[in-house]
Amino acid sequence: MLQLLQQYFGFSTFRAGQEKVIQALFAGHSAAAIFPTGSGKSLCYQLPALHLPHLTLVVSPLLALIQDQLEFLQSKGISAASIHSLQTPAESSQVYKDIAGGQVKILFISVERLNSERFRLFLKKIPISLLVVDEAHCISEWGHNFRPDYLKLALYRREFNIPQVLLLTATATQKVIADMGNKFAIDADNITLTGSYRANLNLSVLGVGSFDKLNTLLPWLDDRKQQAGIIYVTLQKTAEEVAKQLSSSGVPAQAYHAGMNGEQRQSIQQQFMSGELPLIVATIAFGMGIDKSDIGFVVHYDLPKSIENYAQEIGRAGRDGRPADCLVLANKNNLNTLENFVYADTPEPSAIDFVLNEIGQTNGQWEMVMNSLSSESNIRLLTLKTLLVYLELEGLLQPAYSYYAEYKYKLLVPEQVLLERFKDERYNFVQAILQSSNKARTWATIDFEKMQSLYPSDRKRVITAIDYLDQQGLIELQSKQMTQVYRVFKEALNGNLRELLVQRFNEKEGNEVQRIHFLLDFFASDQCLNLQLAHYFSDNNLQQPCGHCSVCAGYPAIMPATPVLLPLKKTDFEELSAEIRRKLGSQTTSVLLARFFCGLITPVFTRLKVRSVKGFAVLEKYRFGEVKAWVEEHLL
Repeated sequence: MLQLLQQYFGFSTFRAGQEKVIQALFAGHSAAAIFPTGSGKSLCYQLPALHLPHLTLVVSPLLALIQDQLEFLQSKGISAASIHSLQTPAESSQVYKDIAGGQVKILFISVERLNSERFRLFLKKIPISLLVVDEAHCISEWGHNFRPDYLKLALYRREFNIPQVLLLTATATQKVIADMGNKFAIDADNITLTGSYRANLNLSVLGVGSFDKLNTLLPWLDDRKQQAGIIYVTLQKTAEEVAKQLSSSGVPAQAYHAGMNGEQRQSIQQQFMSGELPLIVATIAFGMGIDKSDIGFVVHYDLPKSIENYAQEIGRAGRDGRPADCLVLANKNNLNTLENFVYADTPEPSAIDFVLNEIGQTNGQWEMVMNSLSSESNIRLLTLKTLLVYLELEGLLQPAYSYYAEYKYKLLVPEQVLLERFKDERYNFVQAILQSSNKARTWATIDFEKMQSLYPSDRKRVITAIDYLDQQGLIELQSKQMTQVYRVFKEALNGNLRELLVQRFNEKEGNEVQRIHFLLDFFASDQCLNLQLAHYFSDNNLQQPCGHCSVCAGYPAIMPATPVLLPLKKTDFEELSAEIRRKLGSQTTSVLLARFFCGLITPVFTRLKVRSVKGFAVLEKYRFGEVKAWVEEHLL
């Protein structure tokens, strides 16, 4: 272990927790590492990957994180690769070839890549030593960033016969840690927590009104001119506005958010990493996987989404071990907005009915396209994925497989040249694929039904064949319209199921709203900020006040009074709702109107392009429940 550490990474000793995790993997066990952001979780799989005989497969949530890890490993002479949607067909084809040839030790993918039938068929042919799940708290619905696709990873582990698993995260409560360990059968002795407290981070909270934030921030930044920093905001438009205001005040800053194109984001990120650009004003799209050690401060211009988000985001500061400042400009002005985002994710009972009816009409097997079902049921995409996971947990659905409904290809060599690569039965098989395809001028589409009548073949064999042709550079392959296939167990479709689902989403909604209130109470507290964080994350290393947060310094945050809103009864419902009610027609419900007034987007609103409709988001600062009650009064 120490020899590999010195040879590849240039270190003579391990950081806290690393050695225990790596030893568990060397001994053939599965393990979990819960280390604070910036404390070296990645080494826990990078080093074992060099020792293990086969491929290490890393599931990671963000392309930026993957790219950063790839560059690091390649600079150390470690063969690593990724497969992602931004690659050209030639680039991904080369990666497939390298993996098949055993030339790649570490492969990075997103969890969504495993929805690809083509990719799963490929993986089944590759021996894999270790599955690594980064941001592993996403596995647990009790975590702050639950991603339903992550729930399937335990199934994939069995499907690909992967002997060992490593789970990595910076933020997990005791409940989430137990959930992660149970799902992957990890022995409690092989779950390592190093504690969340970092003594070099100085946490401060200031109670500041919305209109005073910039005036408060400018002198604070003036004392930190030579440092690199990140300012976090909630909305994309706020990122643009604050960056512009800072620049016009003589503080060079750039906005960064998911609304920018990939090239823009990459360029800004590179400028920041190189030190050319000292300050980024970003939504939470920025920062995951950013391995910049000299970030001297992190400012939350708006409140973070949760305690877990806060811990992750401040964790990007001070990775070089030097003191770093973490400031929150806090008020309760956008409490209603934060709460309202939660209400946008709860499906209406009628929407749940729609999905259950769709399933009920099937004959033991259900095929669906996620985007289409989201639009038809008016359930947001992530919420729909969560609903389907709940239906799996209730025994109604079992994922069978998923496939692309359409495979298109274009020939990169003349047809006869391609066929000459094969002999006898294989020649006839490949010729049948080409002959049964529906040809346009450049692209041809695989017709599986026509292929069956011309040359009866297993669908998997056809996909494996065209995948091989793509890898060999004989065709360029494209696939689209992902179709999910489930087995349906109708005995679970009982009268209680709908009510149980409604209750479960309501509980989830309540939990999320509670988290927001906990967050605000945390920032307004007169207790040591670091000690509260330590208790929240089950860290027993810190047993007394830290002595260097704003509360310990004698300055607990005093929240300014929130602005008084005009009573809703003084708002003209008929005038504001006329146009949207006309557009919605029979689909009009009190929940939909309340979401419209609060500026909360649902699939039906996207389809109707409601952002330009009179009344949209006009009540975004009001509480959703109050707006809904006001709407119901007028609809009676």
